[in-house]
Amino acid sequence: MSALASSTGRARIGARTLRTDRWWLPPLMTFLGLMAFVVYGLVRTFMNQWYWVPEHNYLAPFFSPCLSAACVPGSSHFGQPFPDLGWLVPPPIFVLPFVLGFRLTCYYYRKAYYRAFWASPPACAVGEPHSRYTGETRFPLIMQNVHRYFFYAAMLVAAVLTYDTVIAFKGTDGGVGVGLGALLMVVNVVLLWSYTLSCHSCRHLIGGRLNHFSKHPVRYWLWTKITWLNGKHMLLAWCSLASVALVDLYVMLVAAGAITDPRLFN
Repeated sequence: MSALASSTGRARIGARTLRTDRWWLPPLMTFLGLMAFVVYGLVRTFMNQWYWVPEHNYLAPFFSPCLSAACVPGSSHFGQPFPDLGWLVPPPIFVLPFVLGFRLTCYYYRKAYYRAFWASPPACAVGEPHSRYTGETRFPLIMQNVHRYFFYAAMLVAAVLTYDTVIAFKGTDGGVGVGLGALLMVVNVVLLWSYTLSCHSCRHLIGGRLNHFSKHPVRYWLWTKITWLNGKHMLLAWCSLASVALVDLYVMLVAAGAITDPRLFN
């Protein structure tokens, strides 16, 4: 035991791993899930149509807020400060970098795509194929440290999507109405807010730099709630990702006339 305790260095094992379970399945599923979203997002962004349903005020999440002069009439709720730059720069290009920046620098997503795309490492107790490891100390991975700033942008985008959801409760006669699309948008913003607020940066913002929680009872109460959400961060990351794609797809199908929006009333 003393020899083991004083030993330095790592055990030398010839095999890549001694695991006998299907350790490769989780990273494979993560790879397929993220790739499906990336492909859908790229196609949807450069499709640049079928994102606004004027009779119900439905705006697809990928195009919100729509800030370009290329936006269809009625879809720009906050003006059009950017010019129409053609098909190479569709309206989502002005907002998506901030949304993607928040997700790409998210602590959970780092783990997910490091394992699934870079095999660094592919799973616990599995050797990685890379000969060197520099961590997040060099470009481009050093940019992961700006996650807290992307968090502020994500809060703003979530607020905009909340506004989109409120105005989606529009009846066919101009009054108040409830359709399936509006309900889906409610679920989407709830999941987006839950994912955003469960972020580690938000948890630090609420309870960080406090030496005595007893002197800050309100912040401590908020910190306990954020901590509870933070424990579900991985689940909320996937659920919110799926809900954004689902609502965007739904609005696209309604705008294209492929389906009609079922109305609960009016």
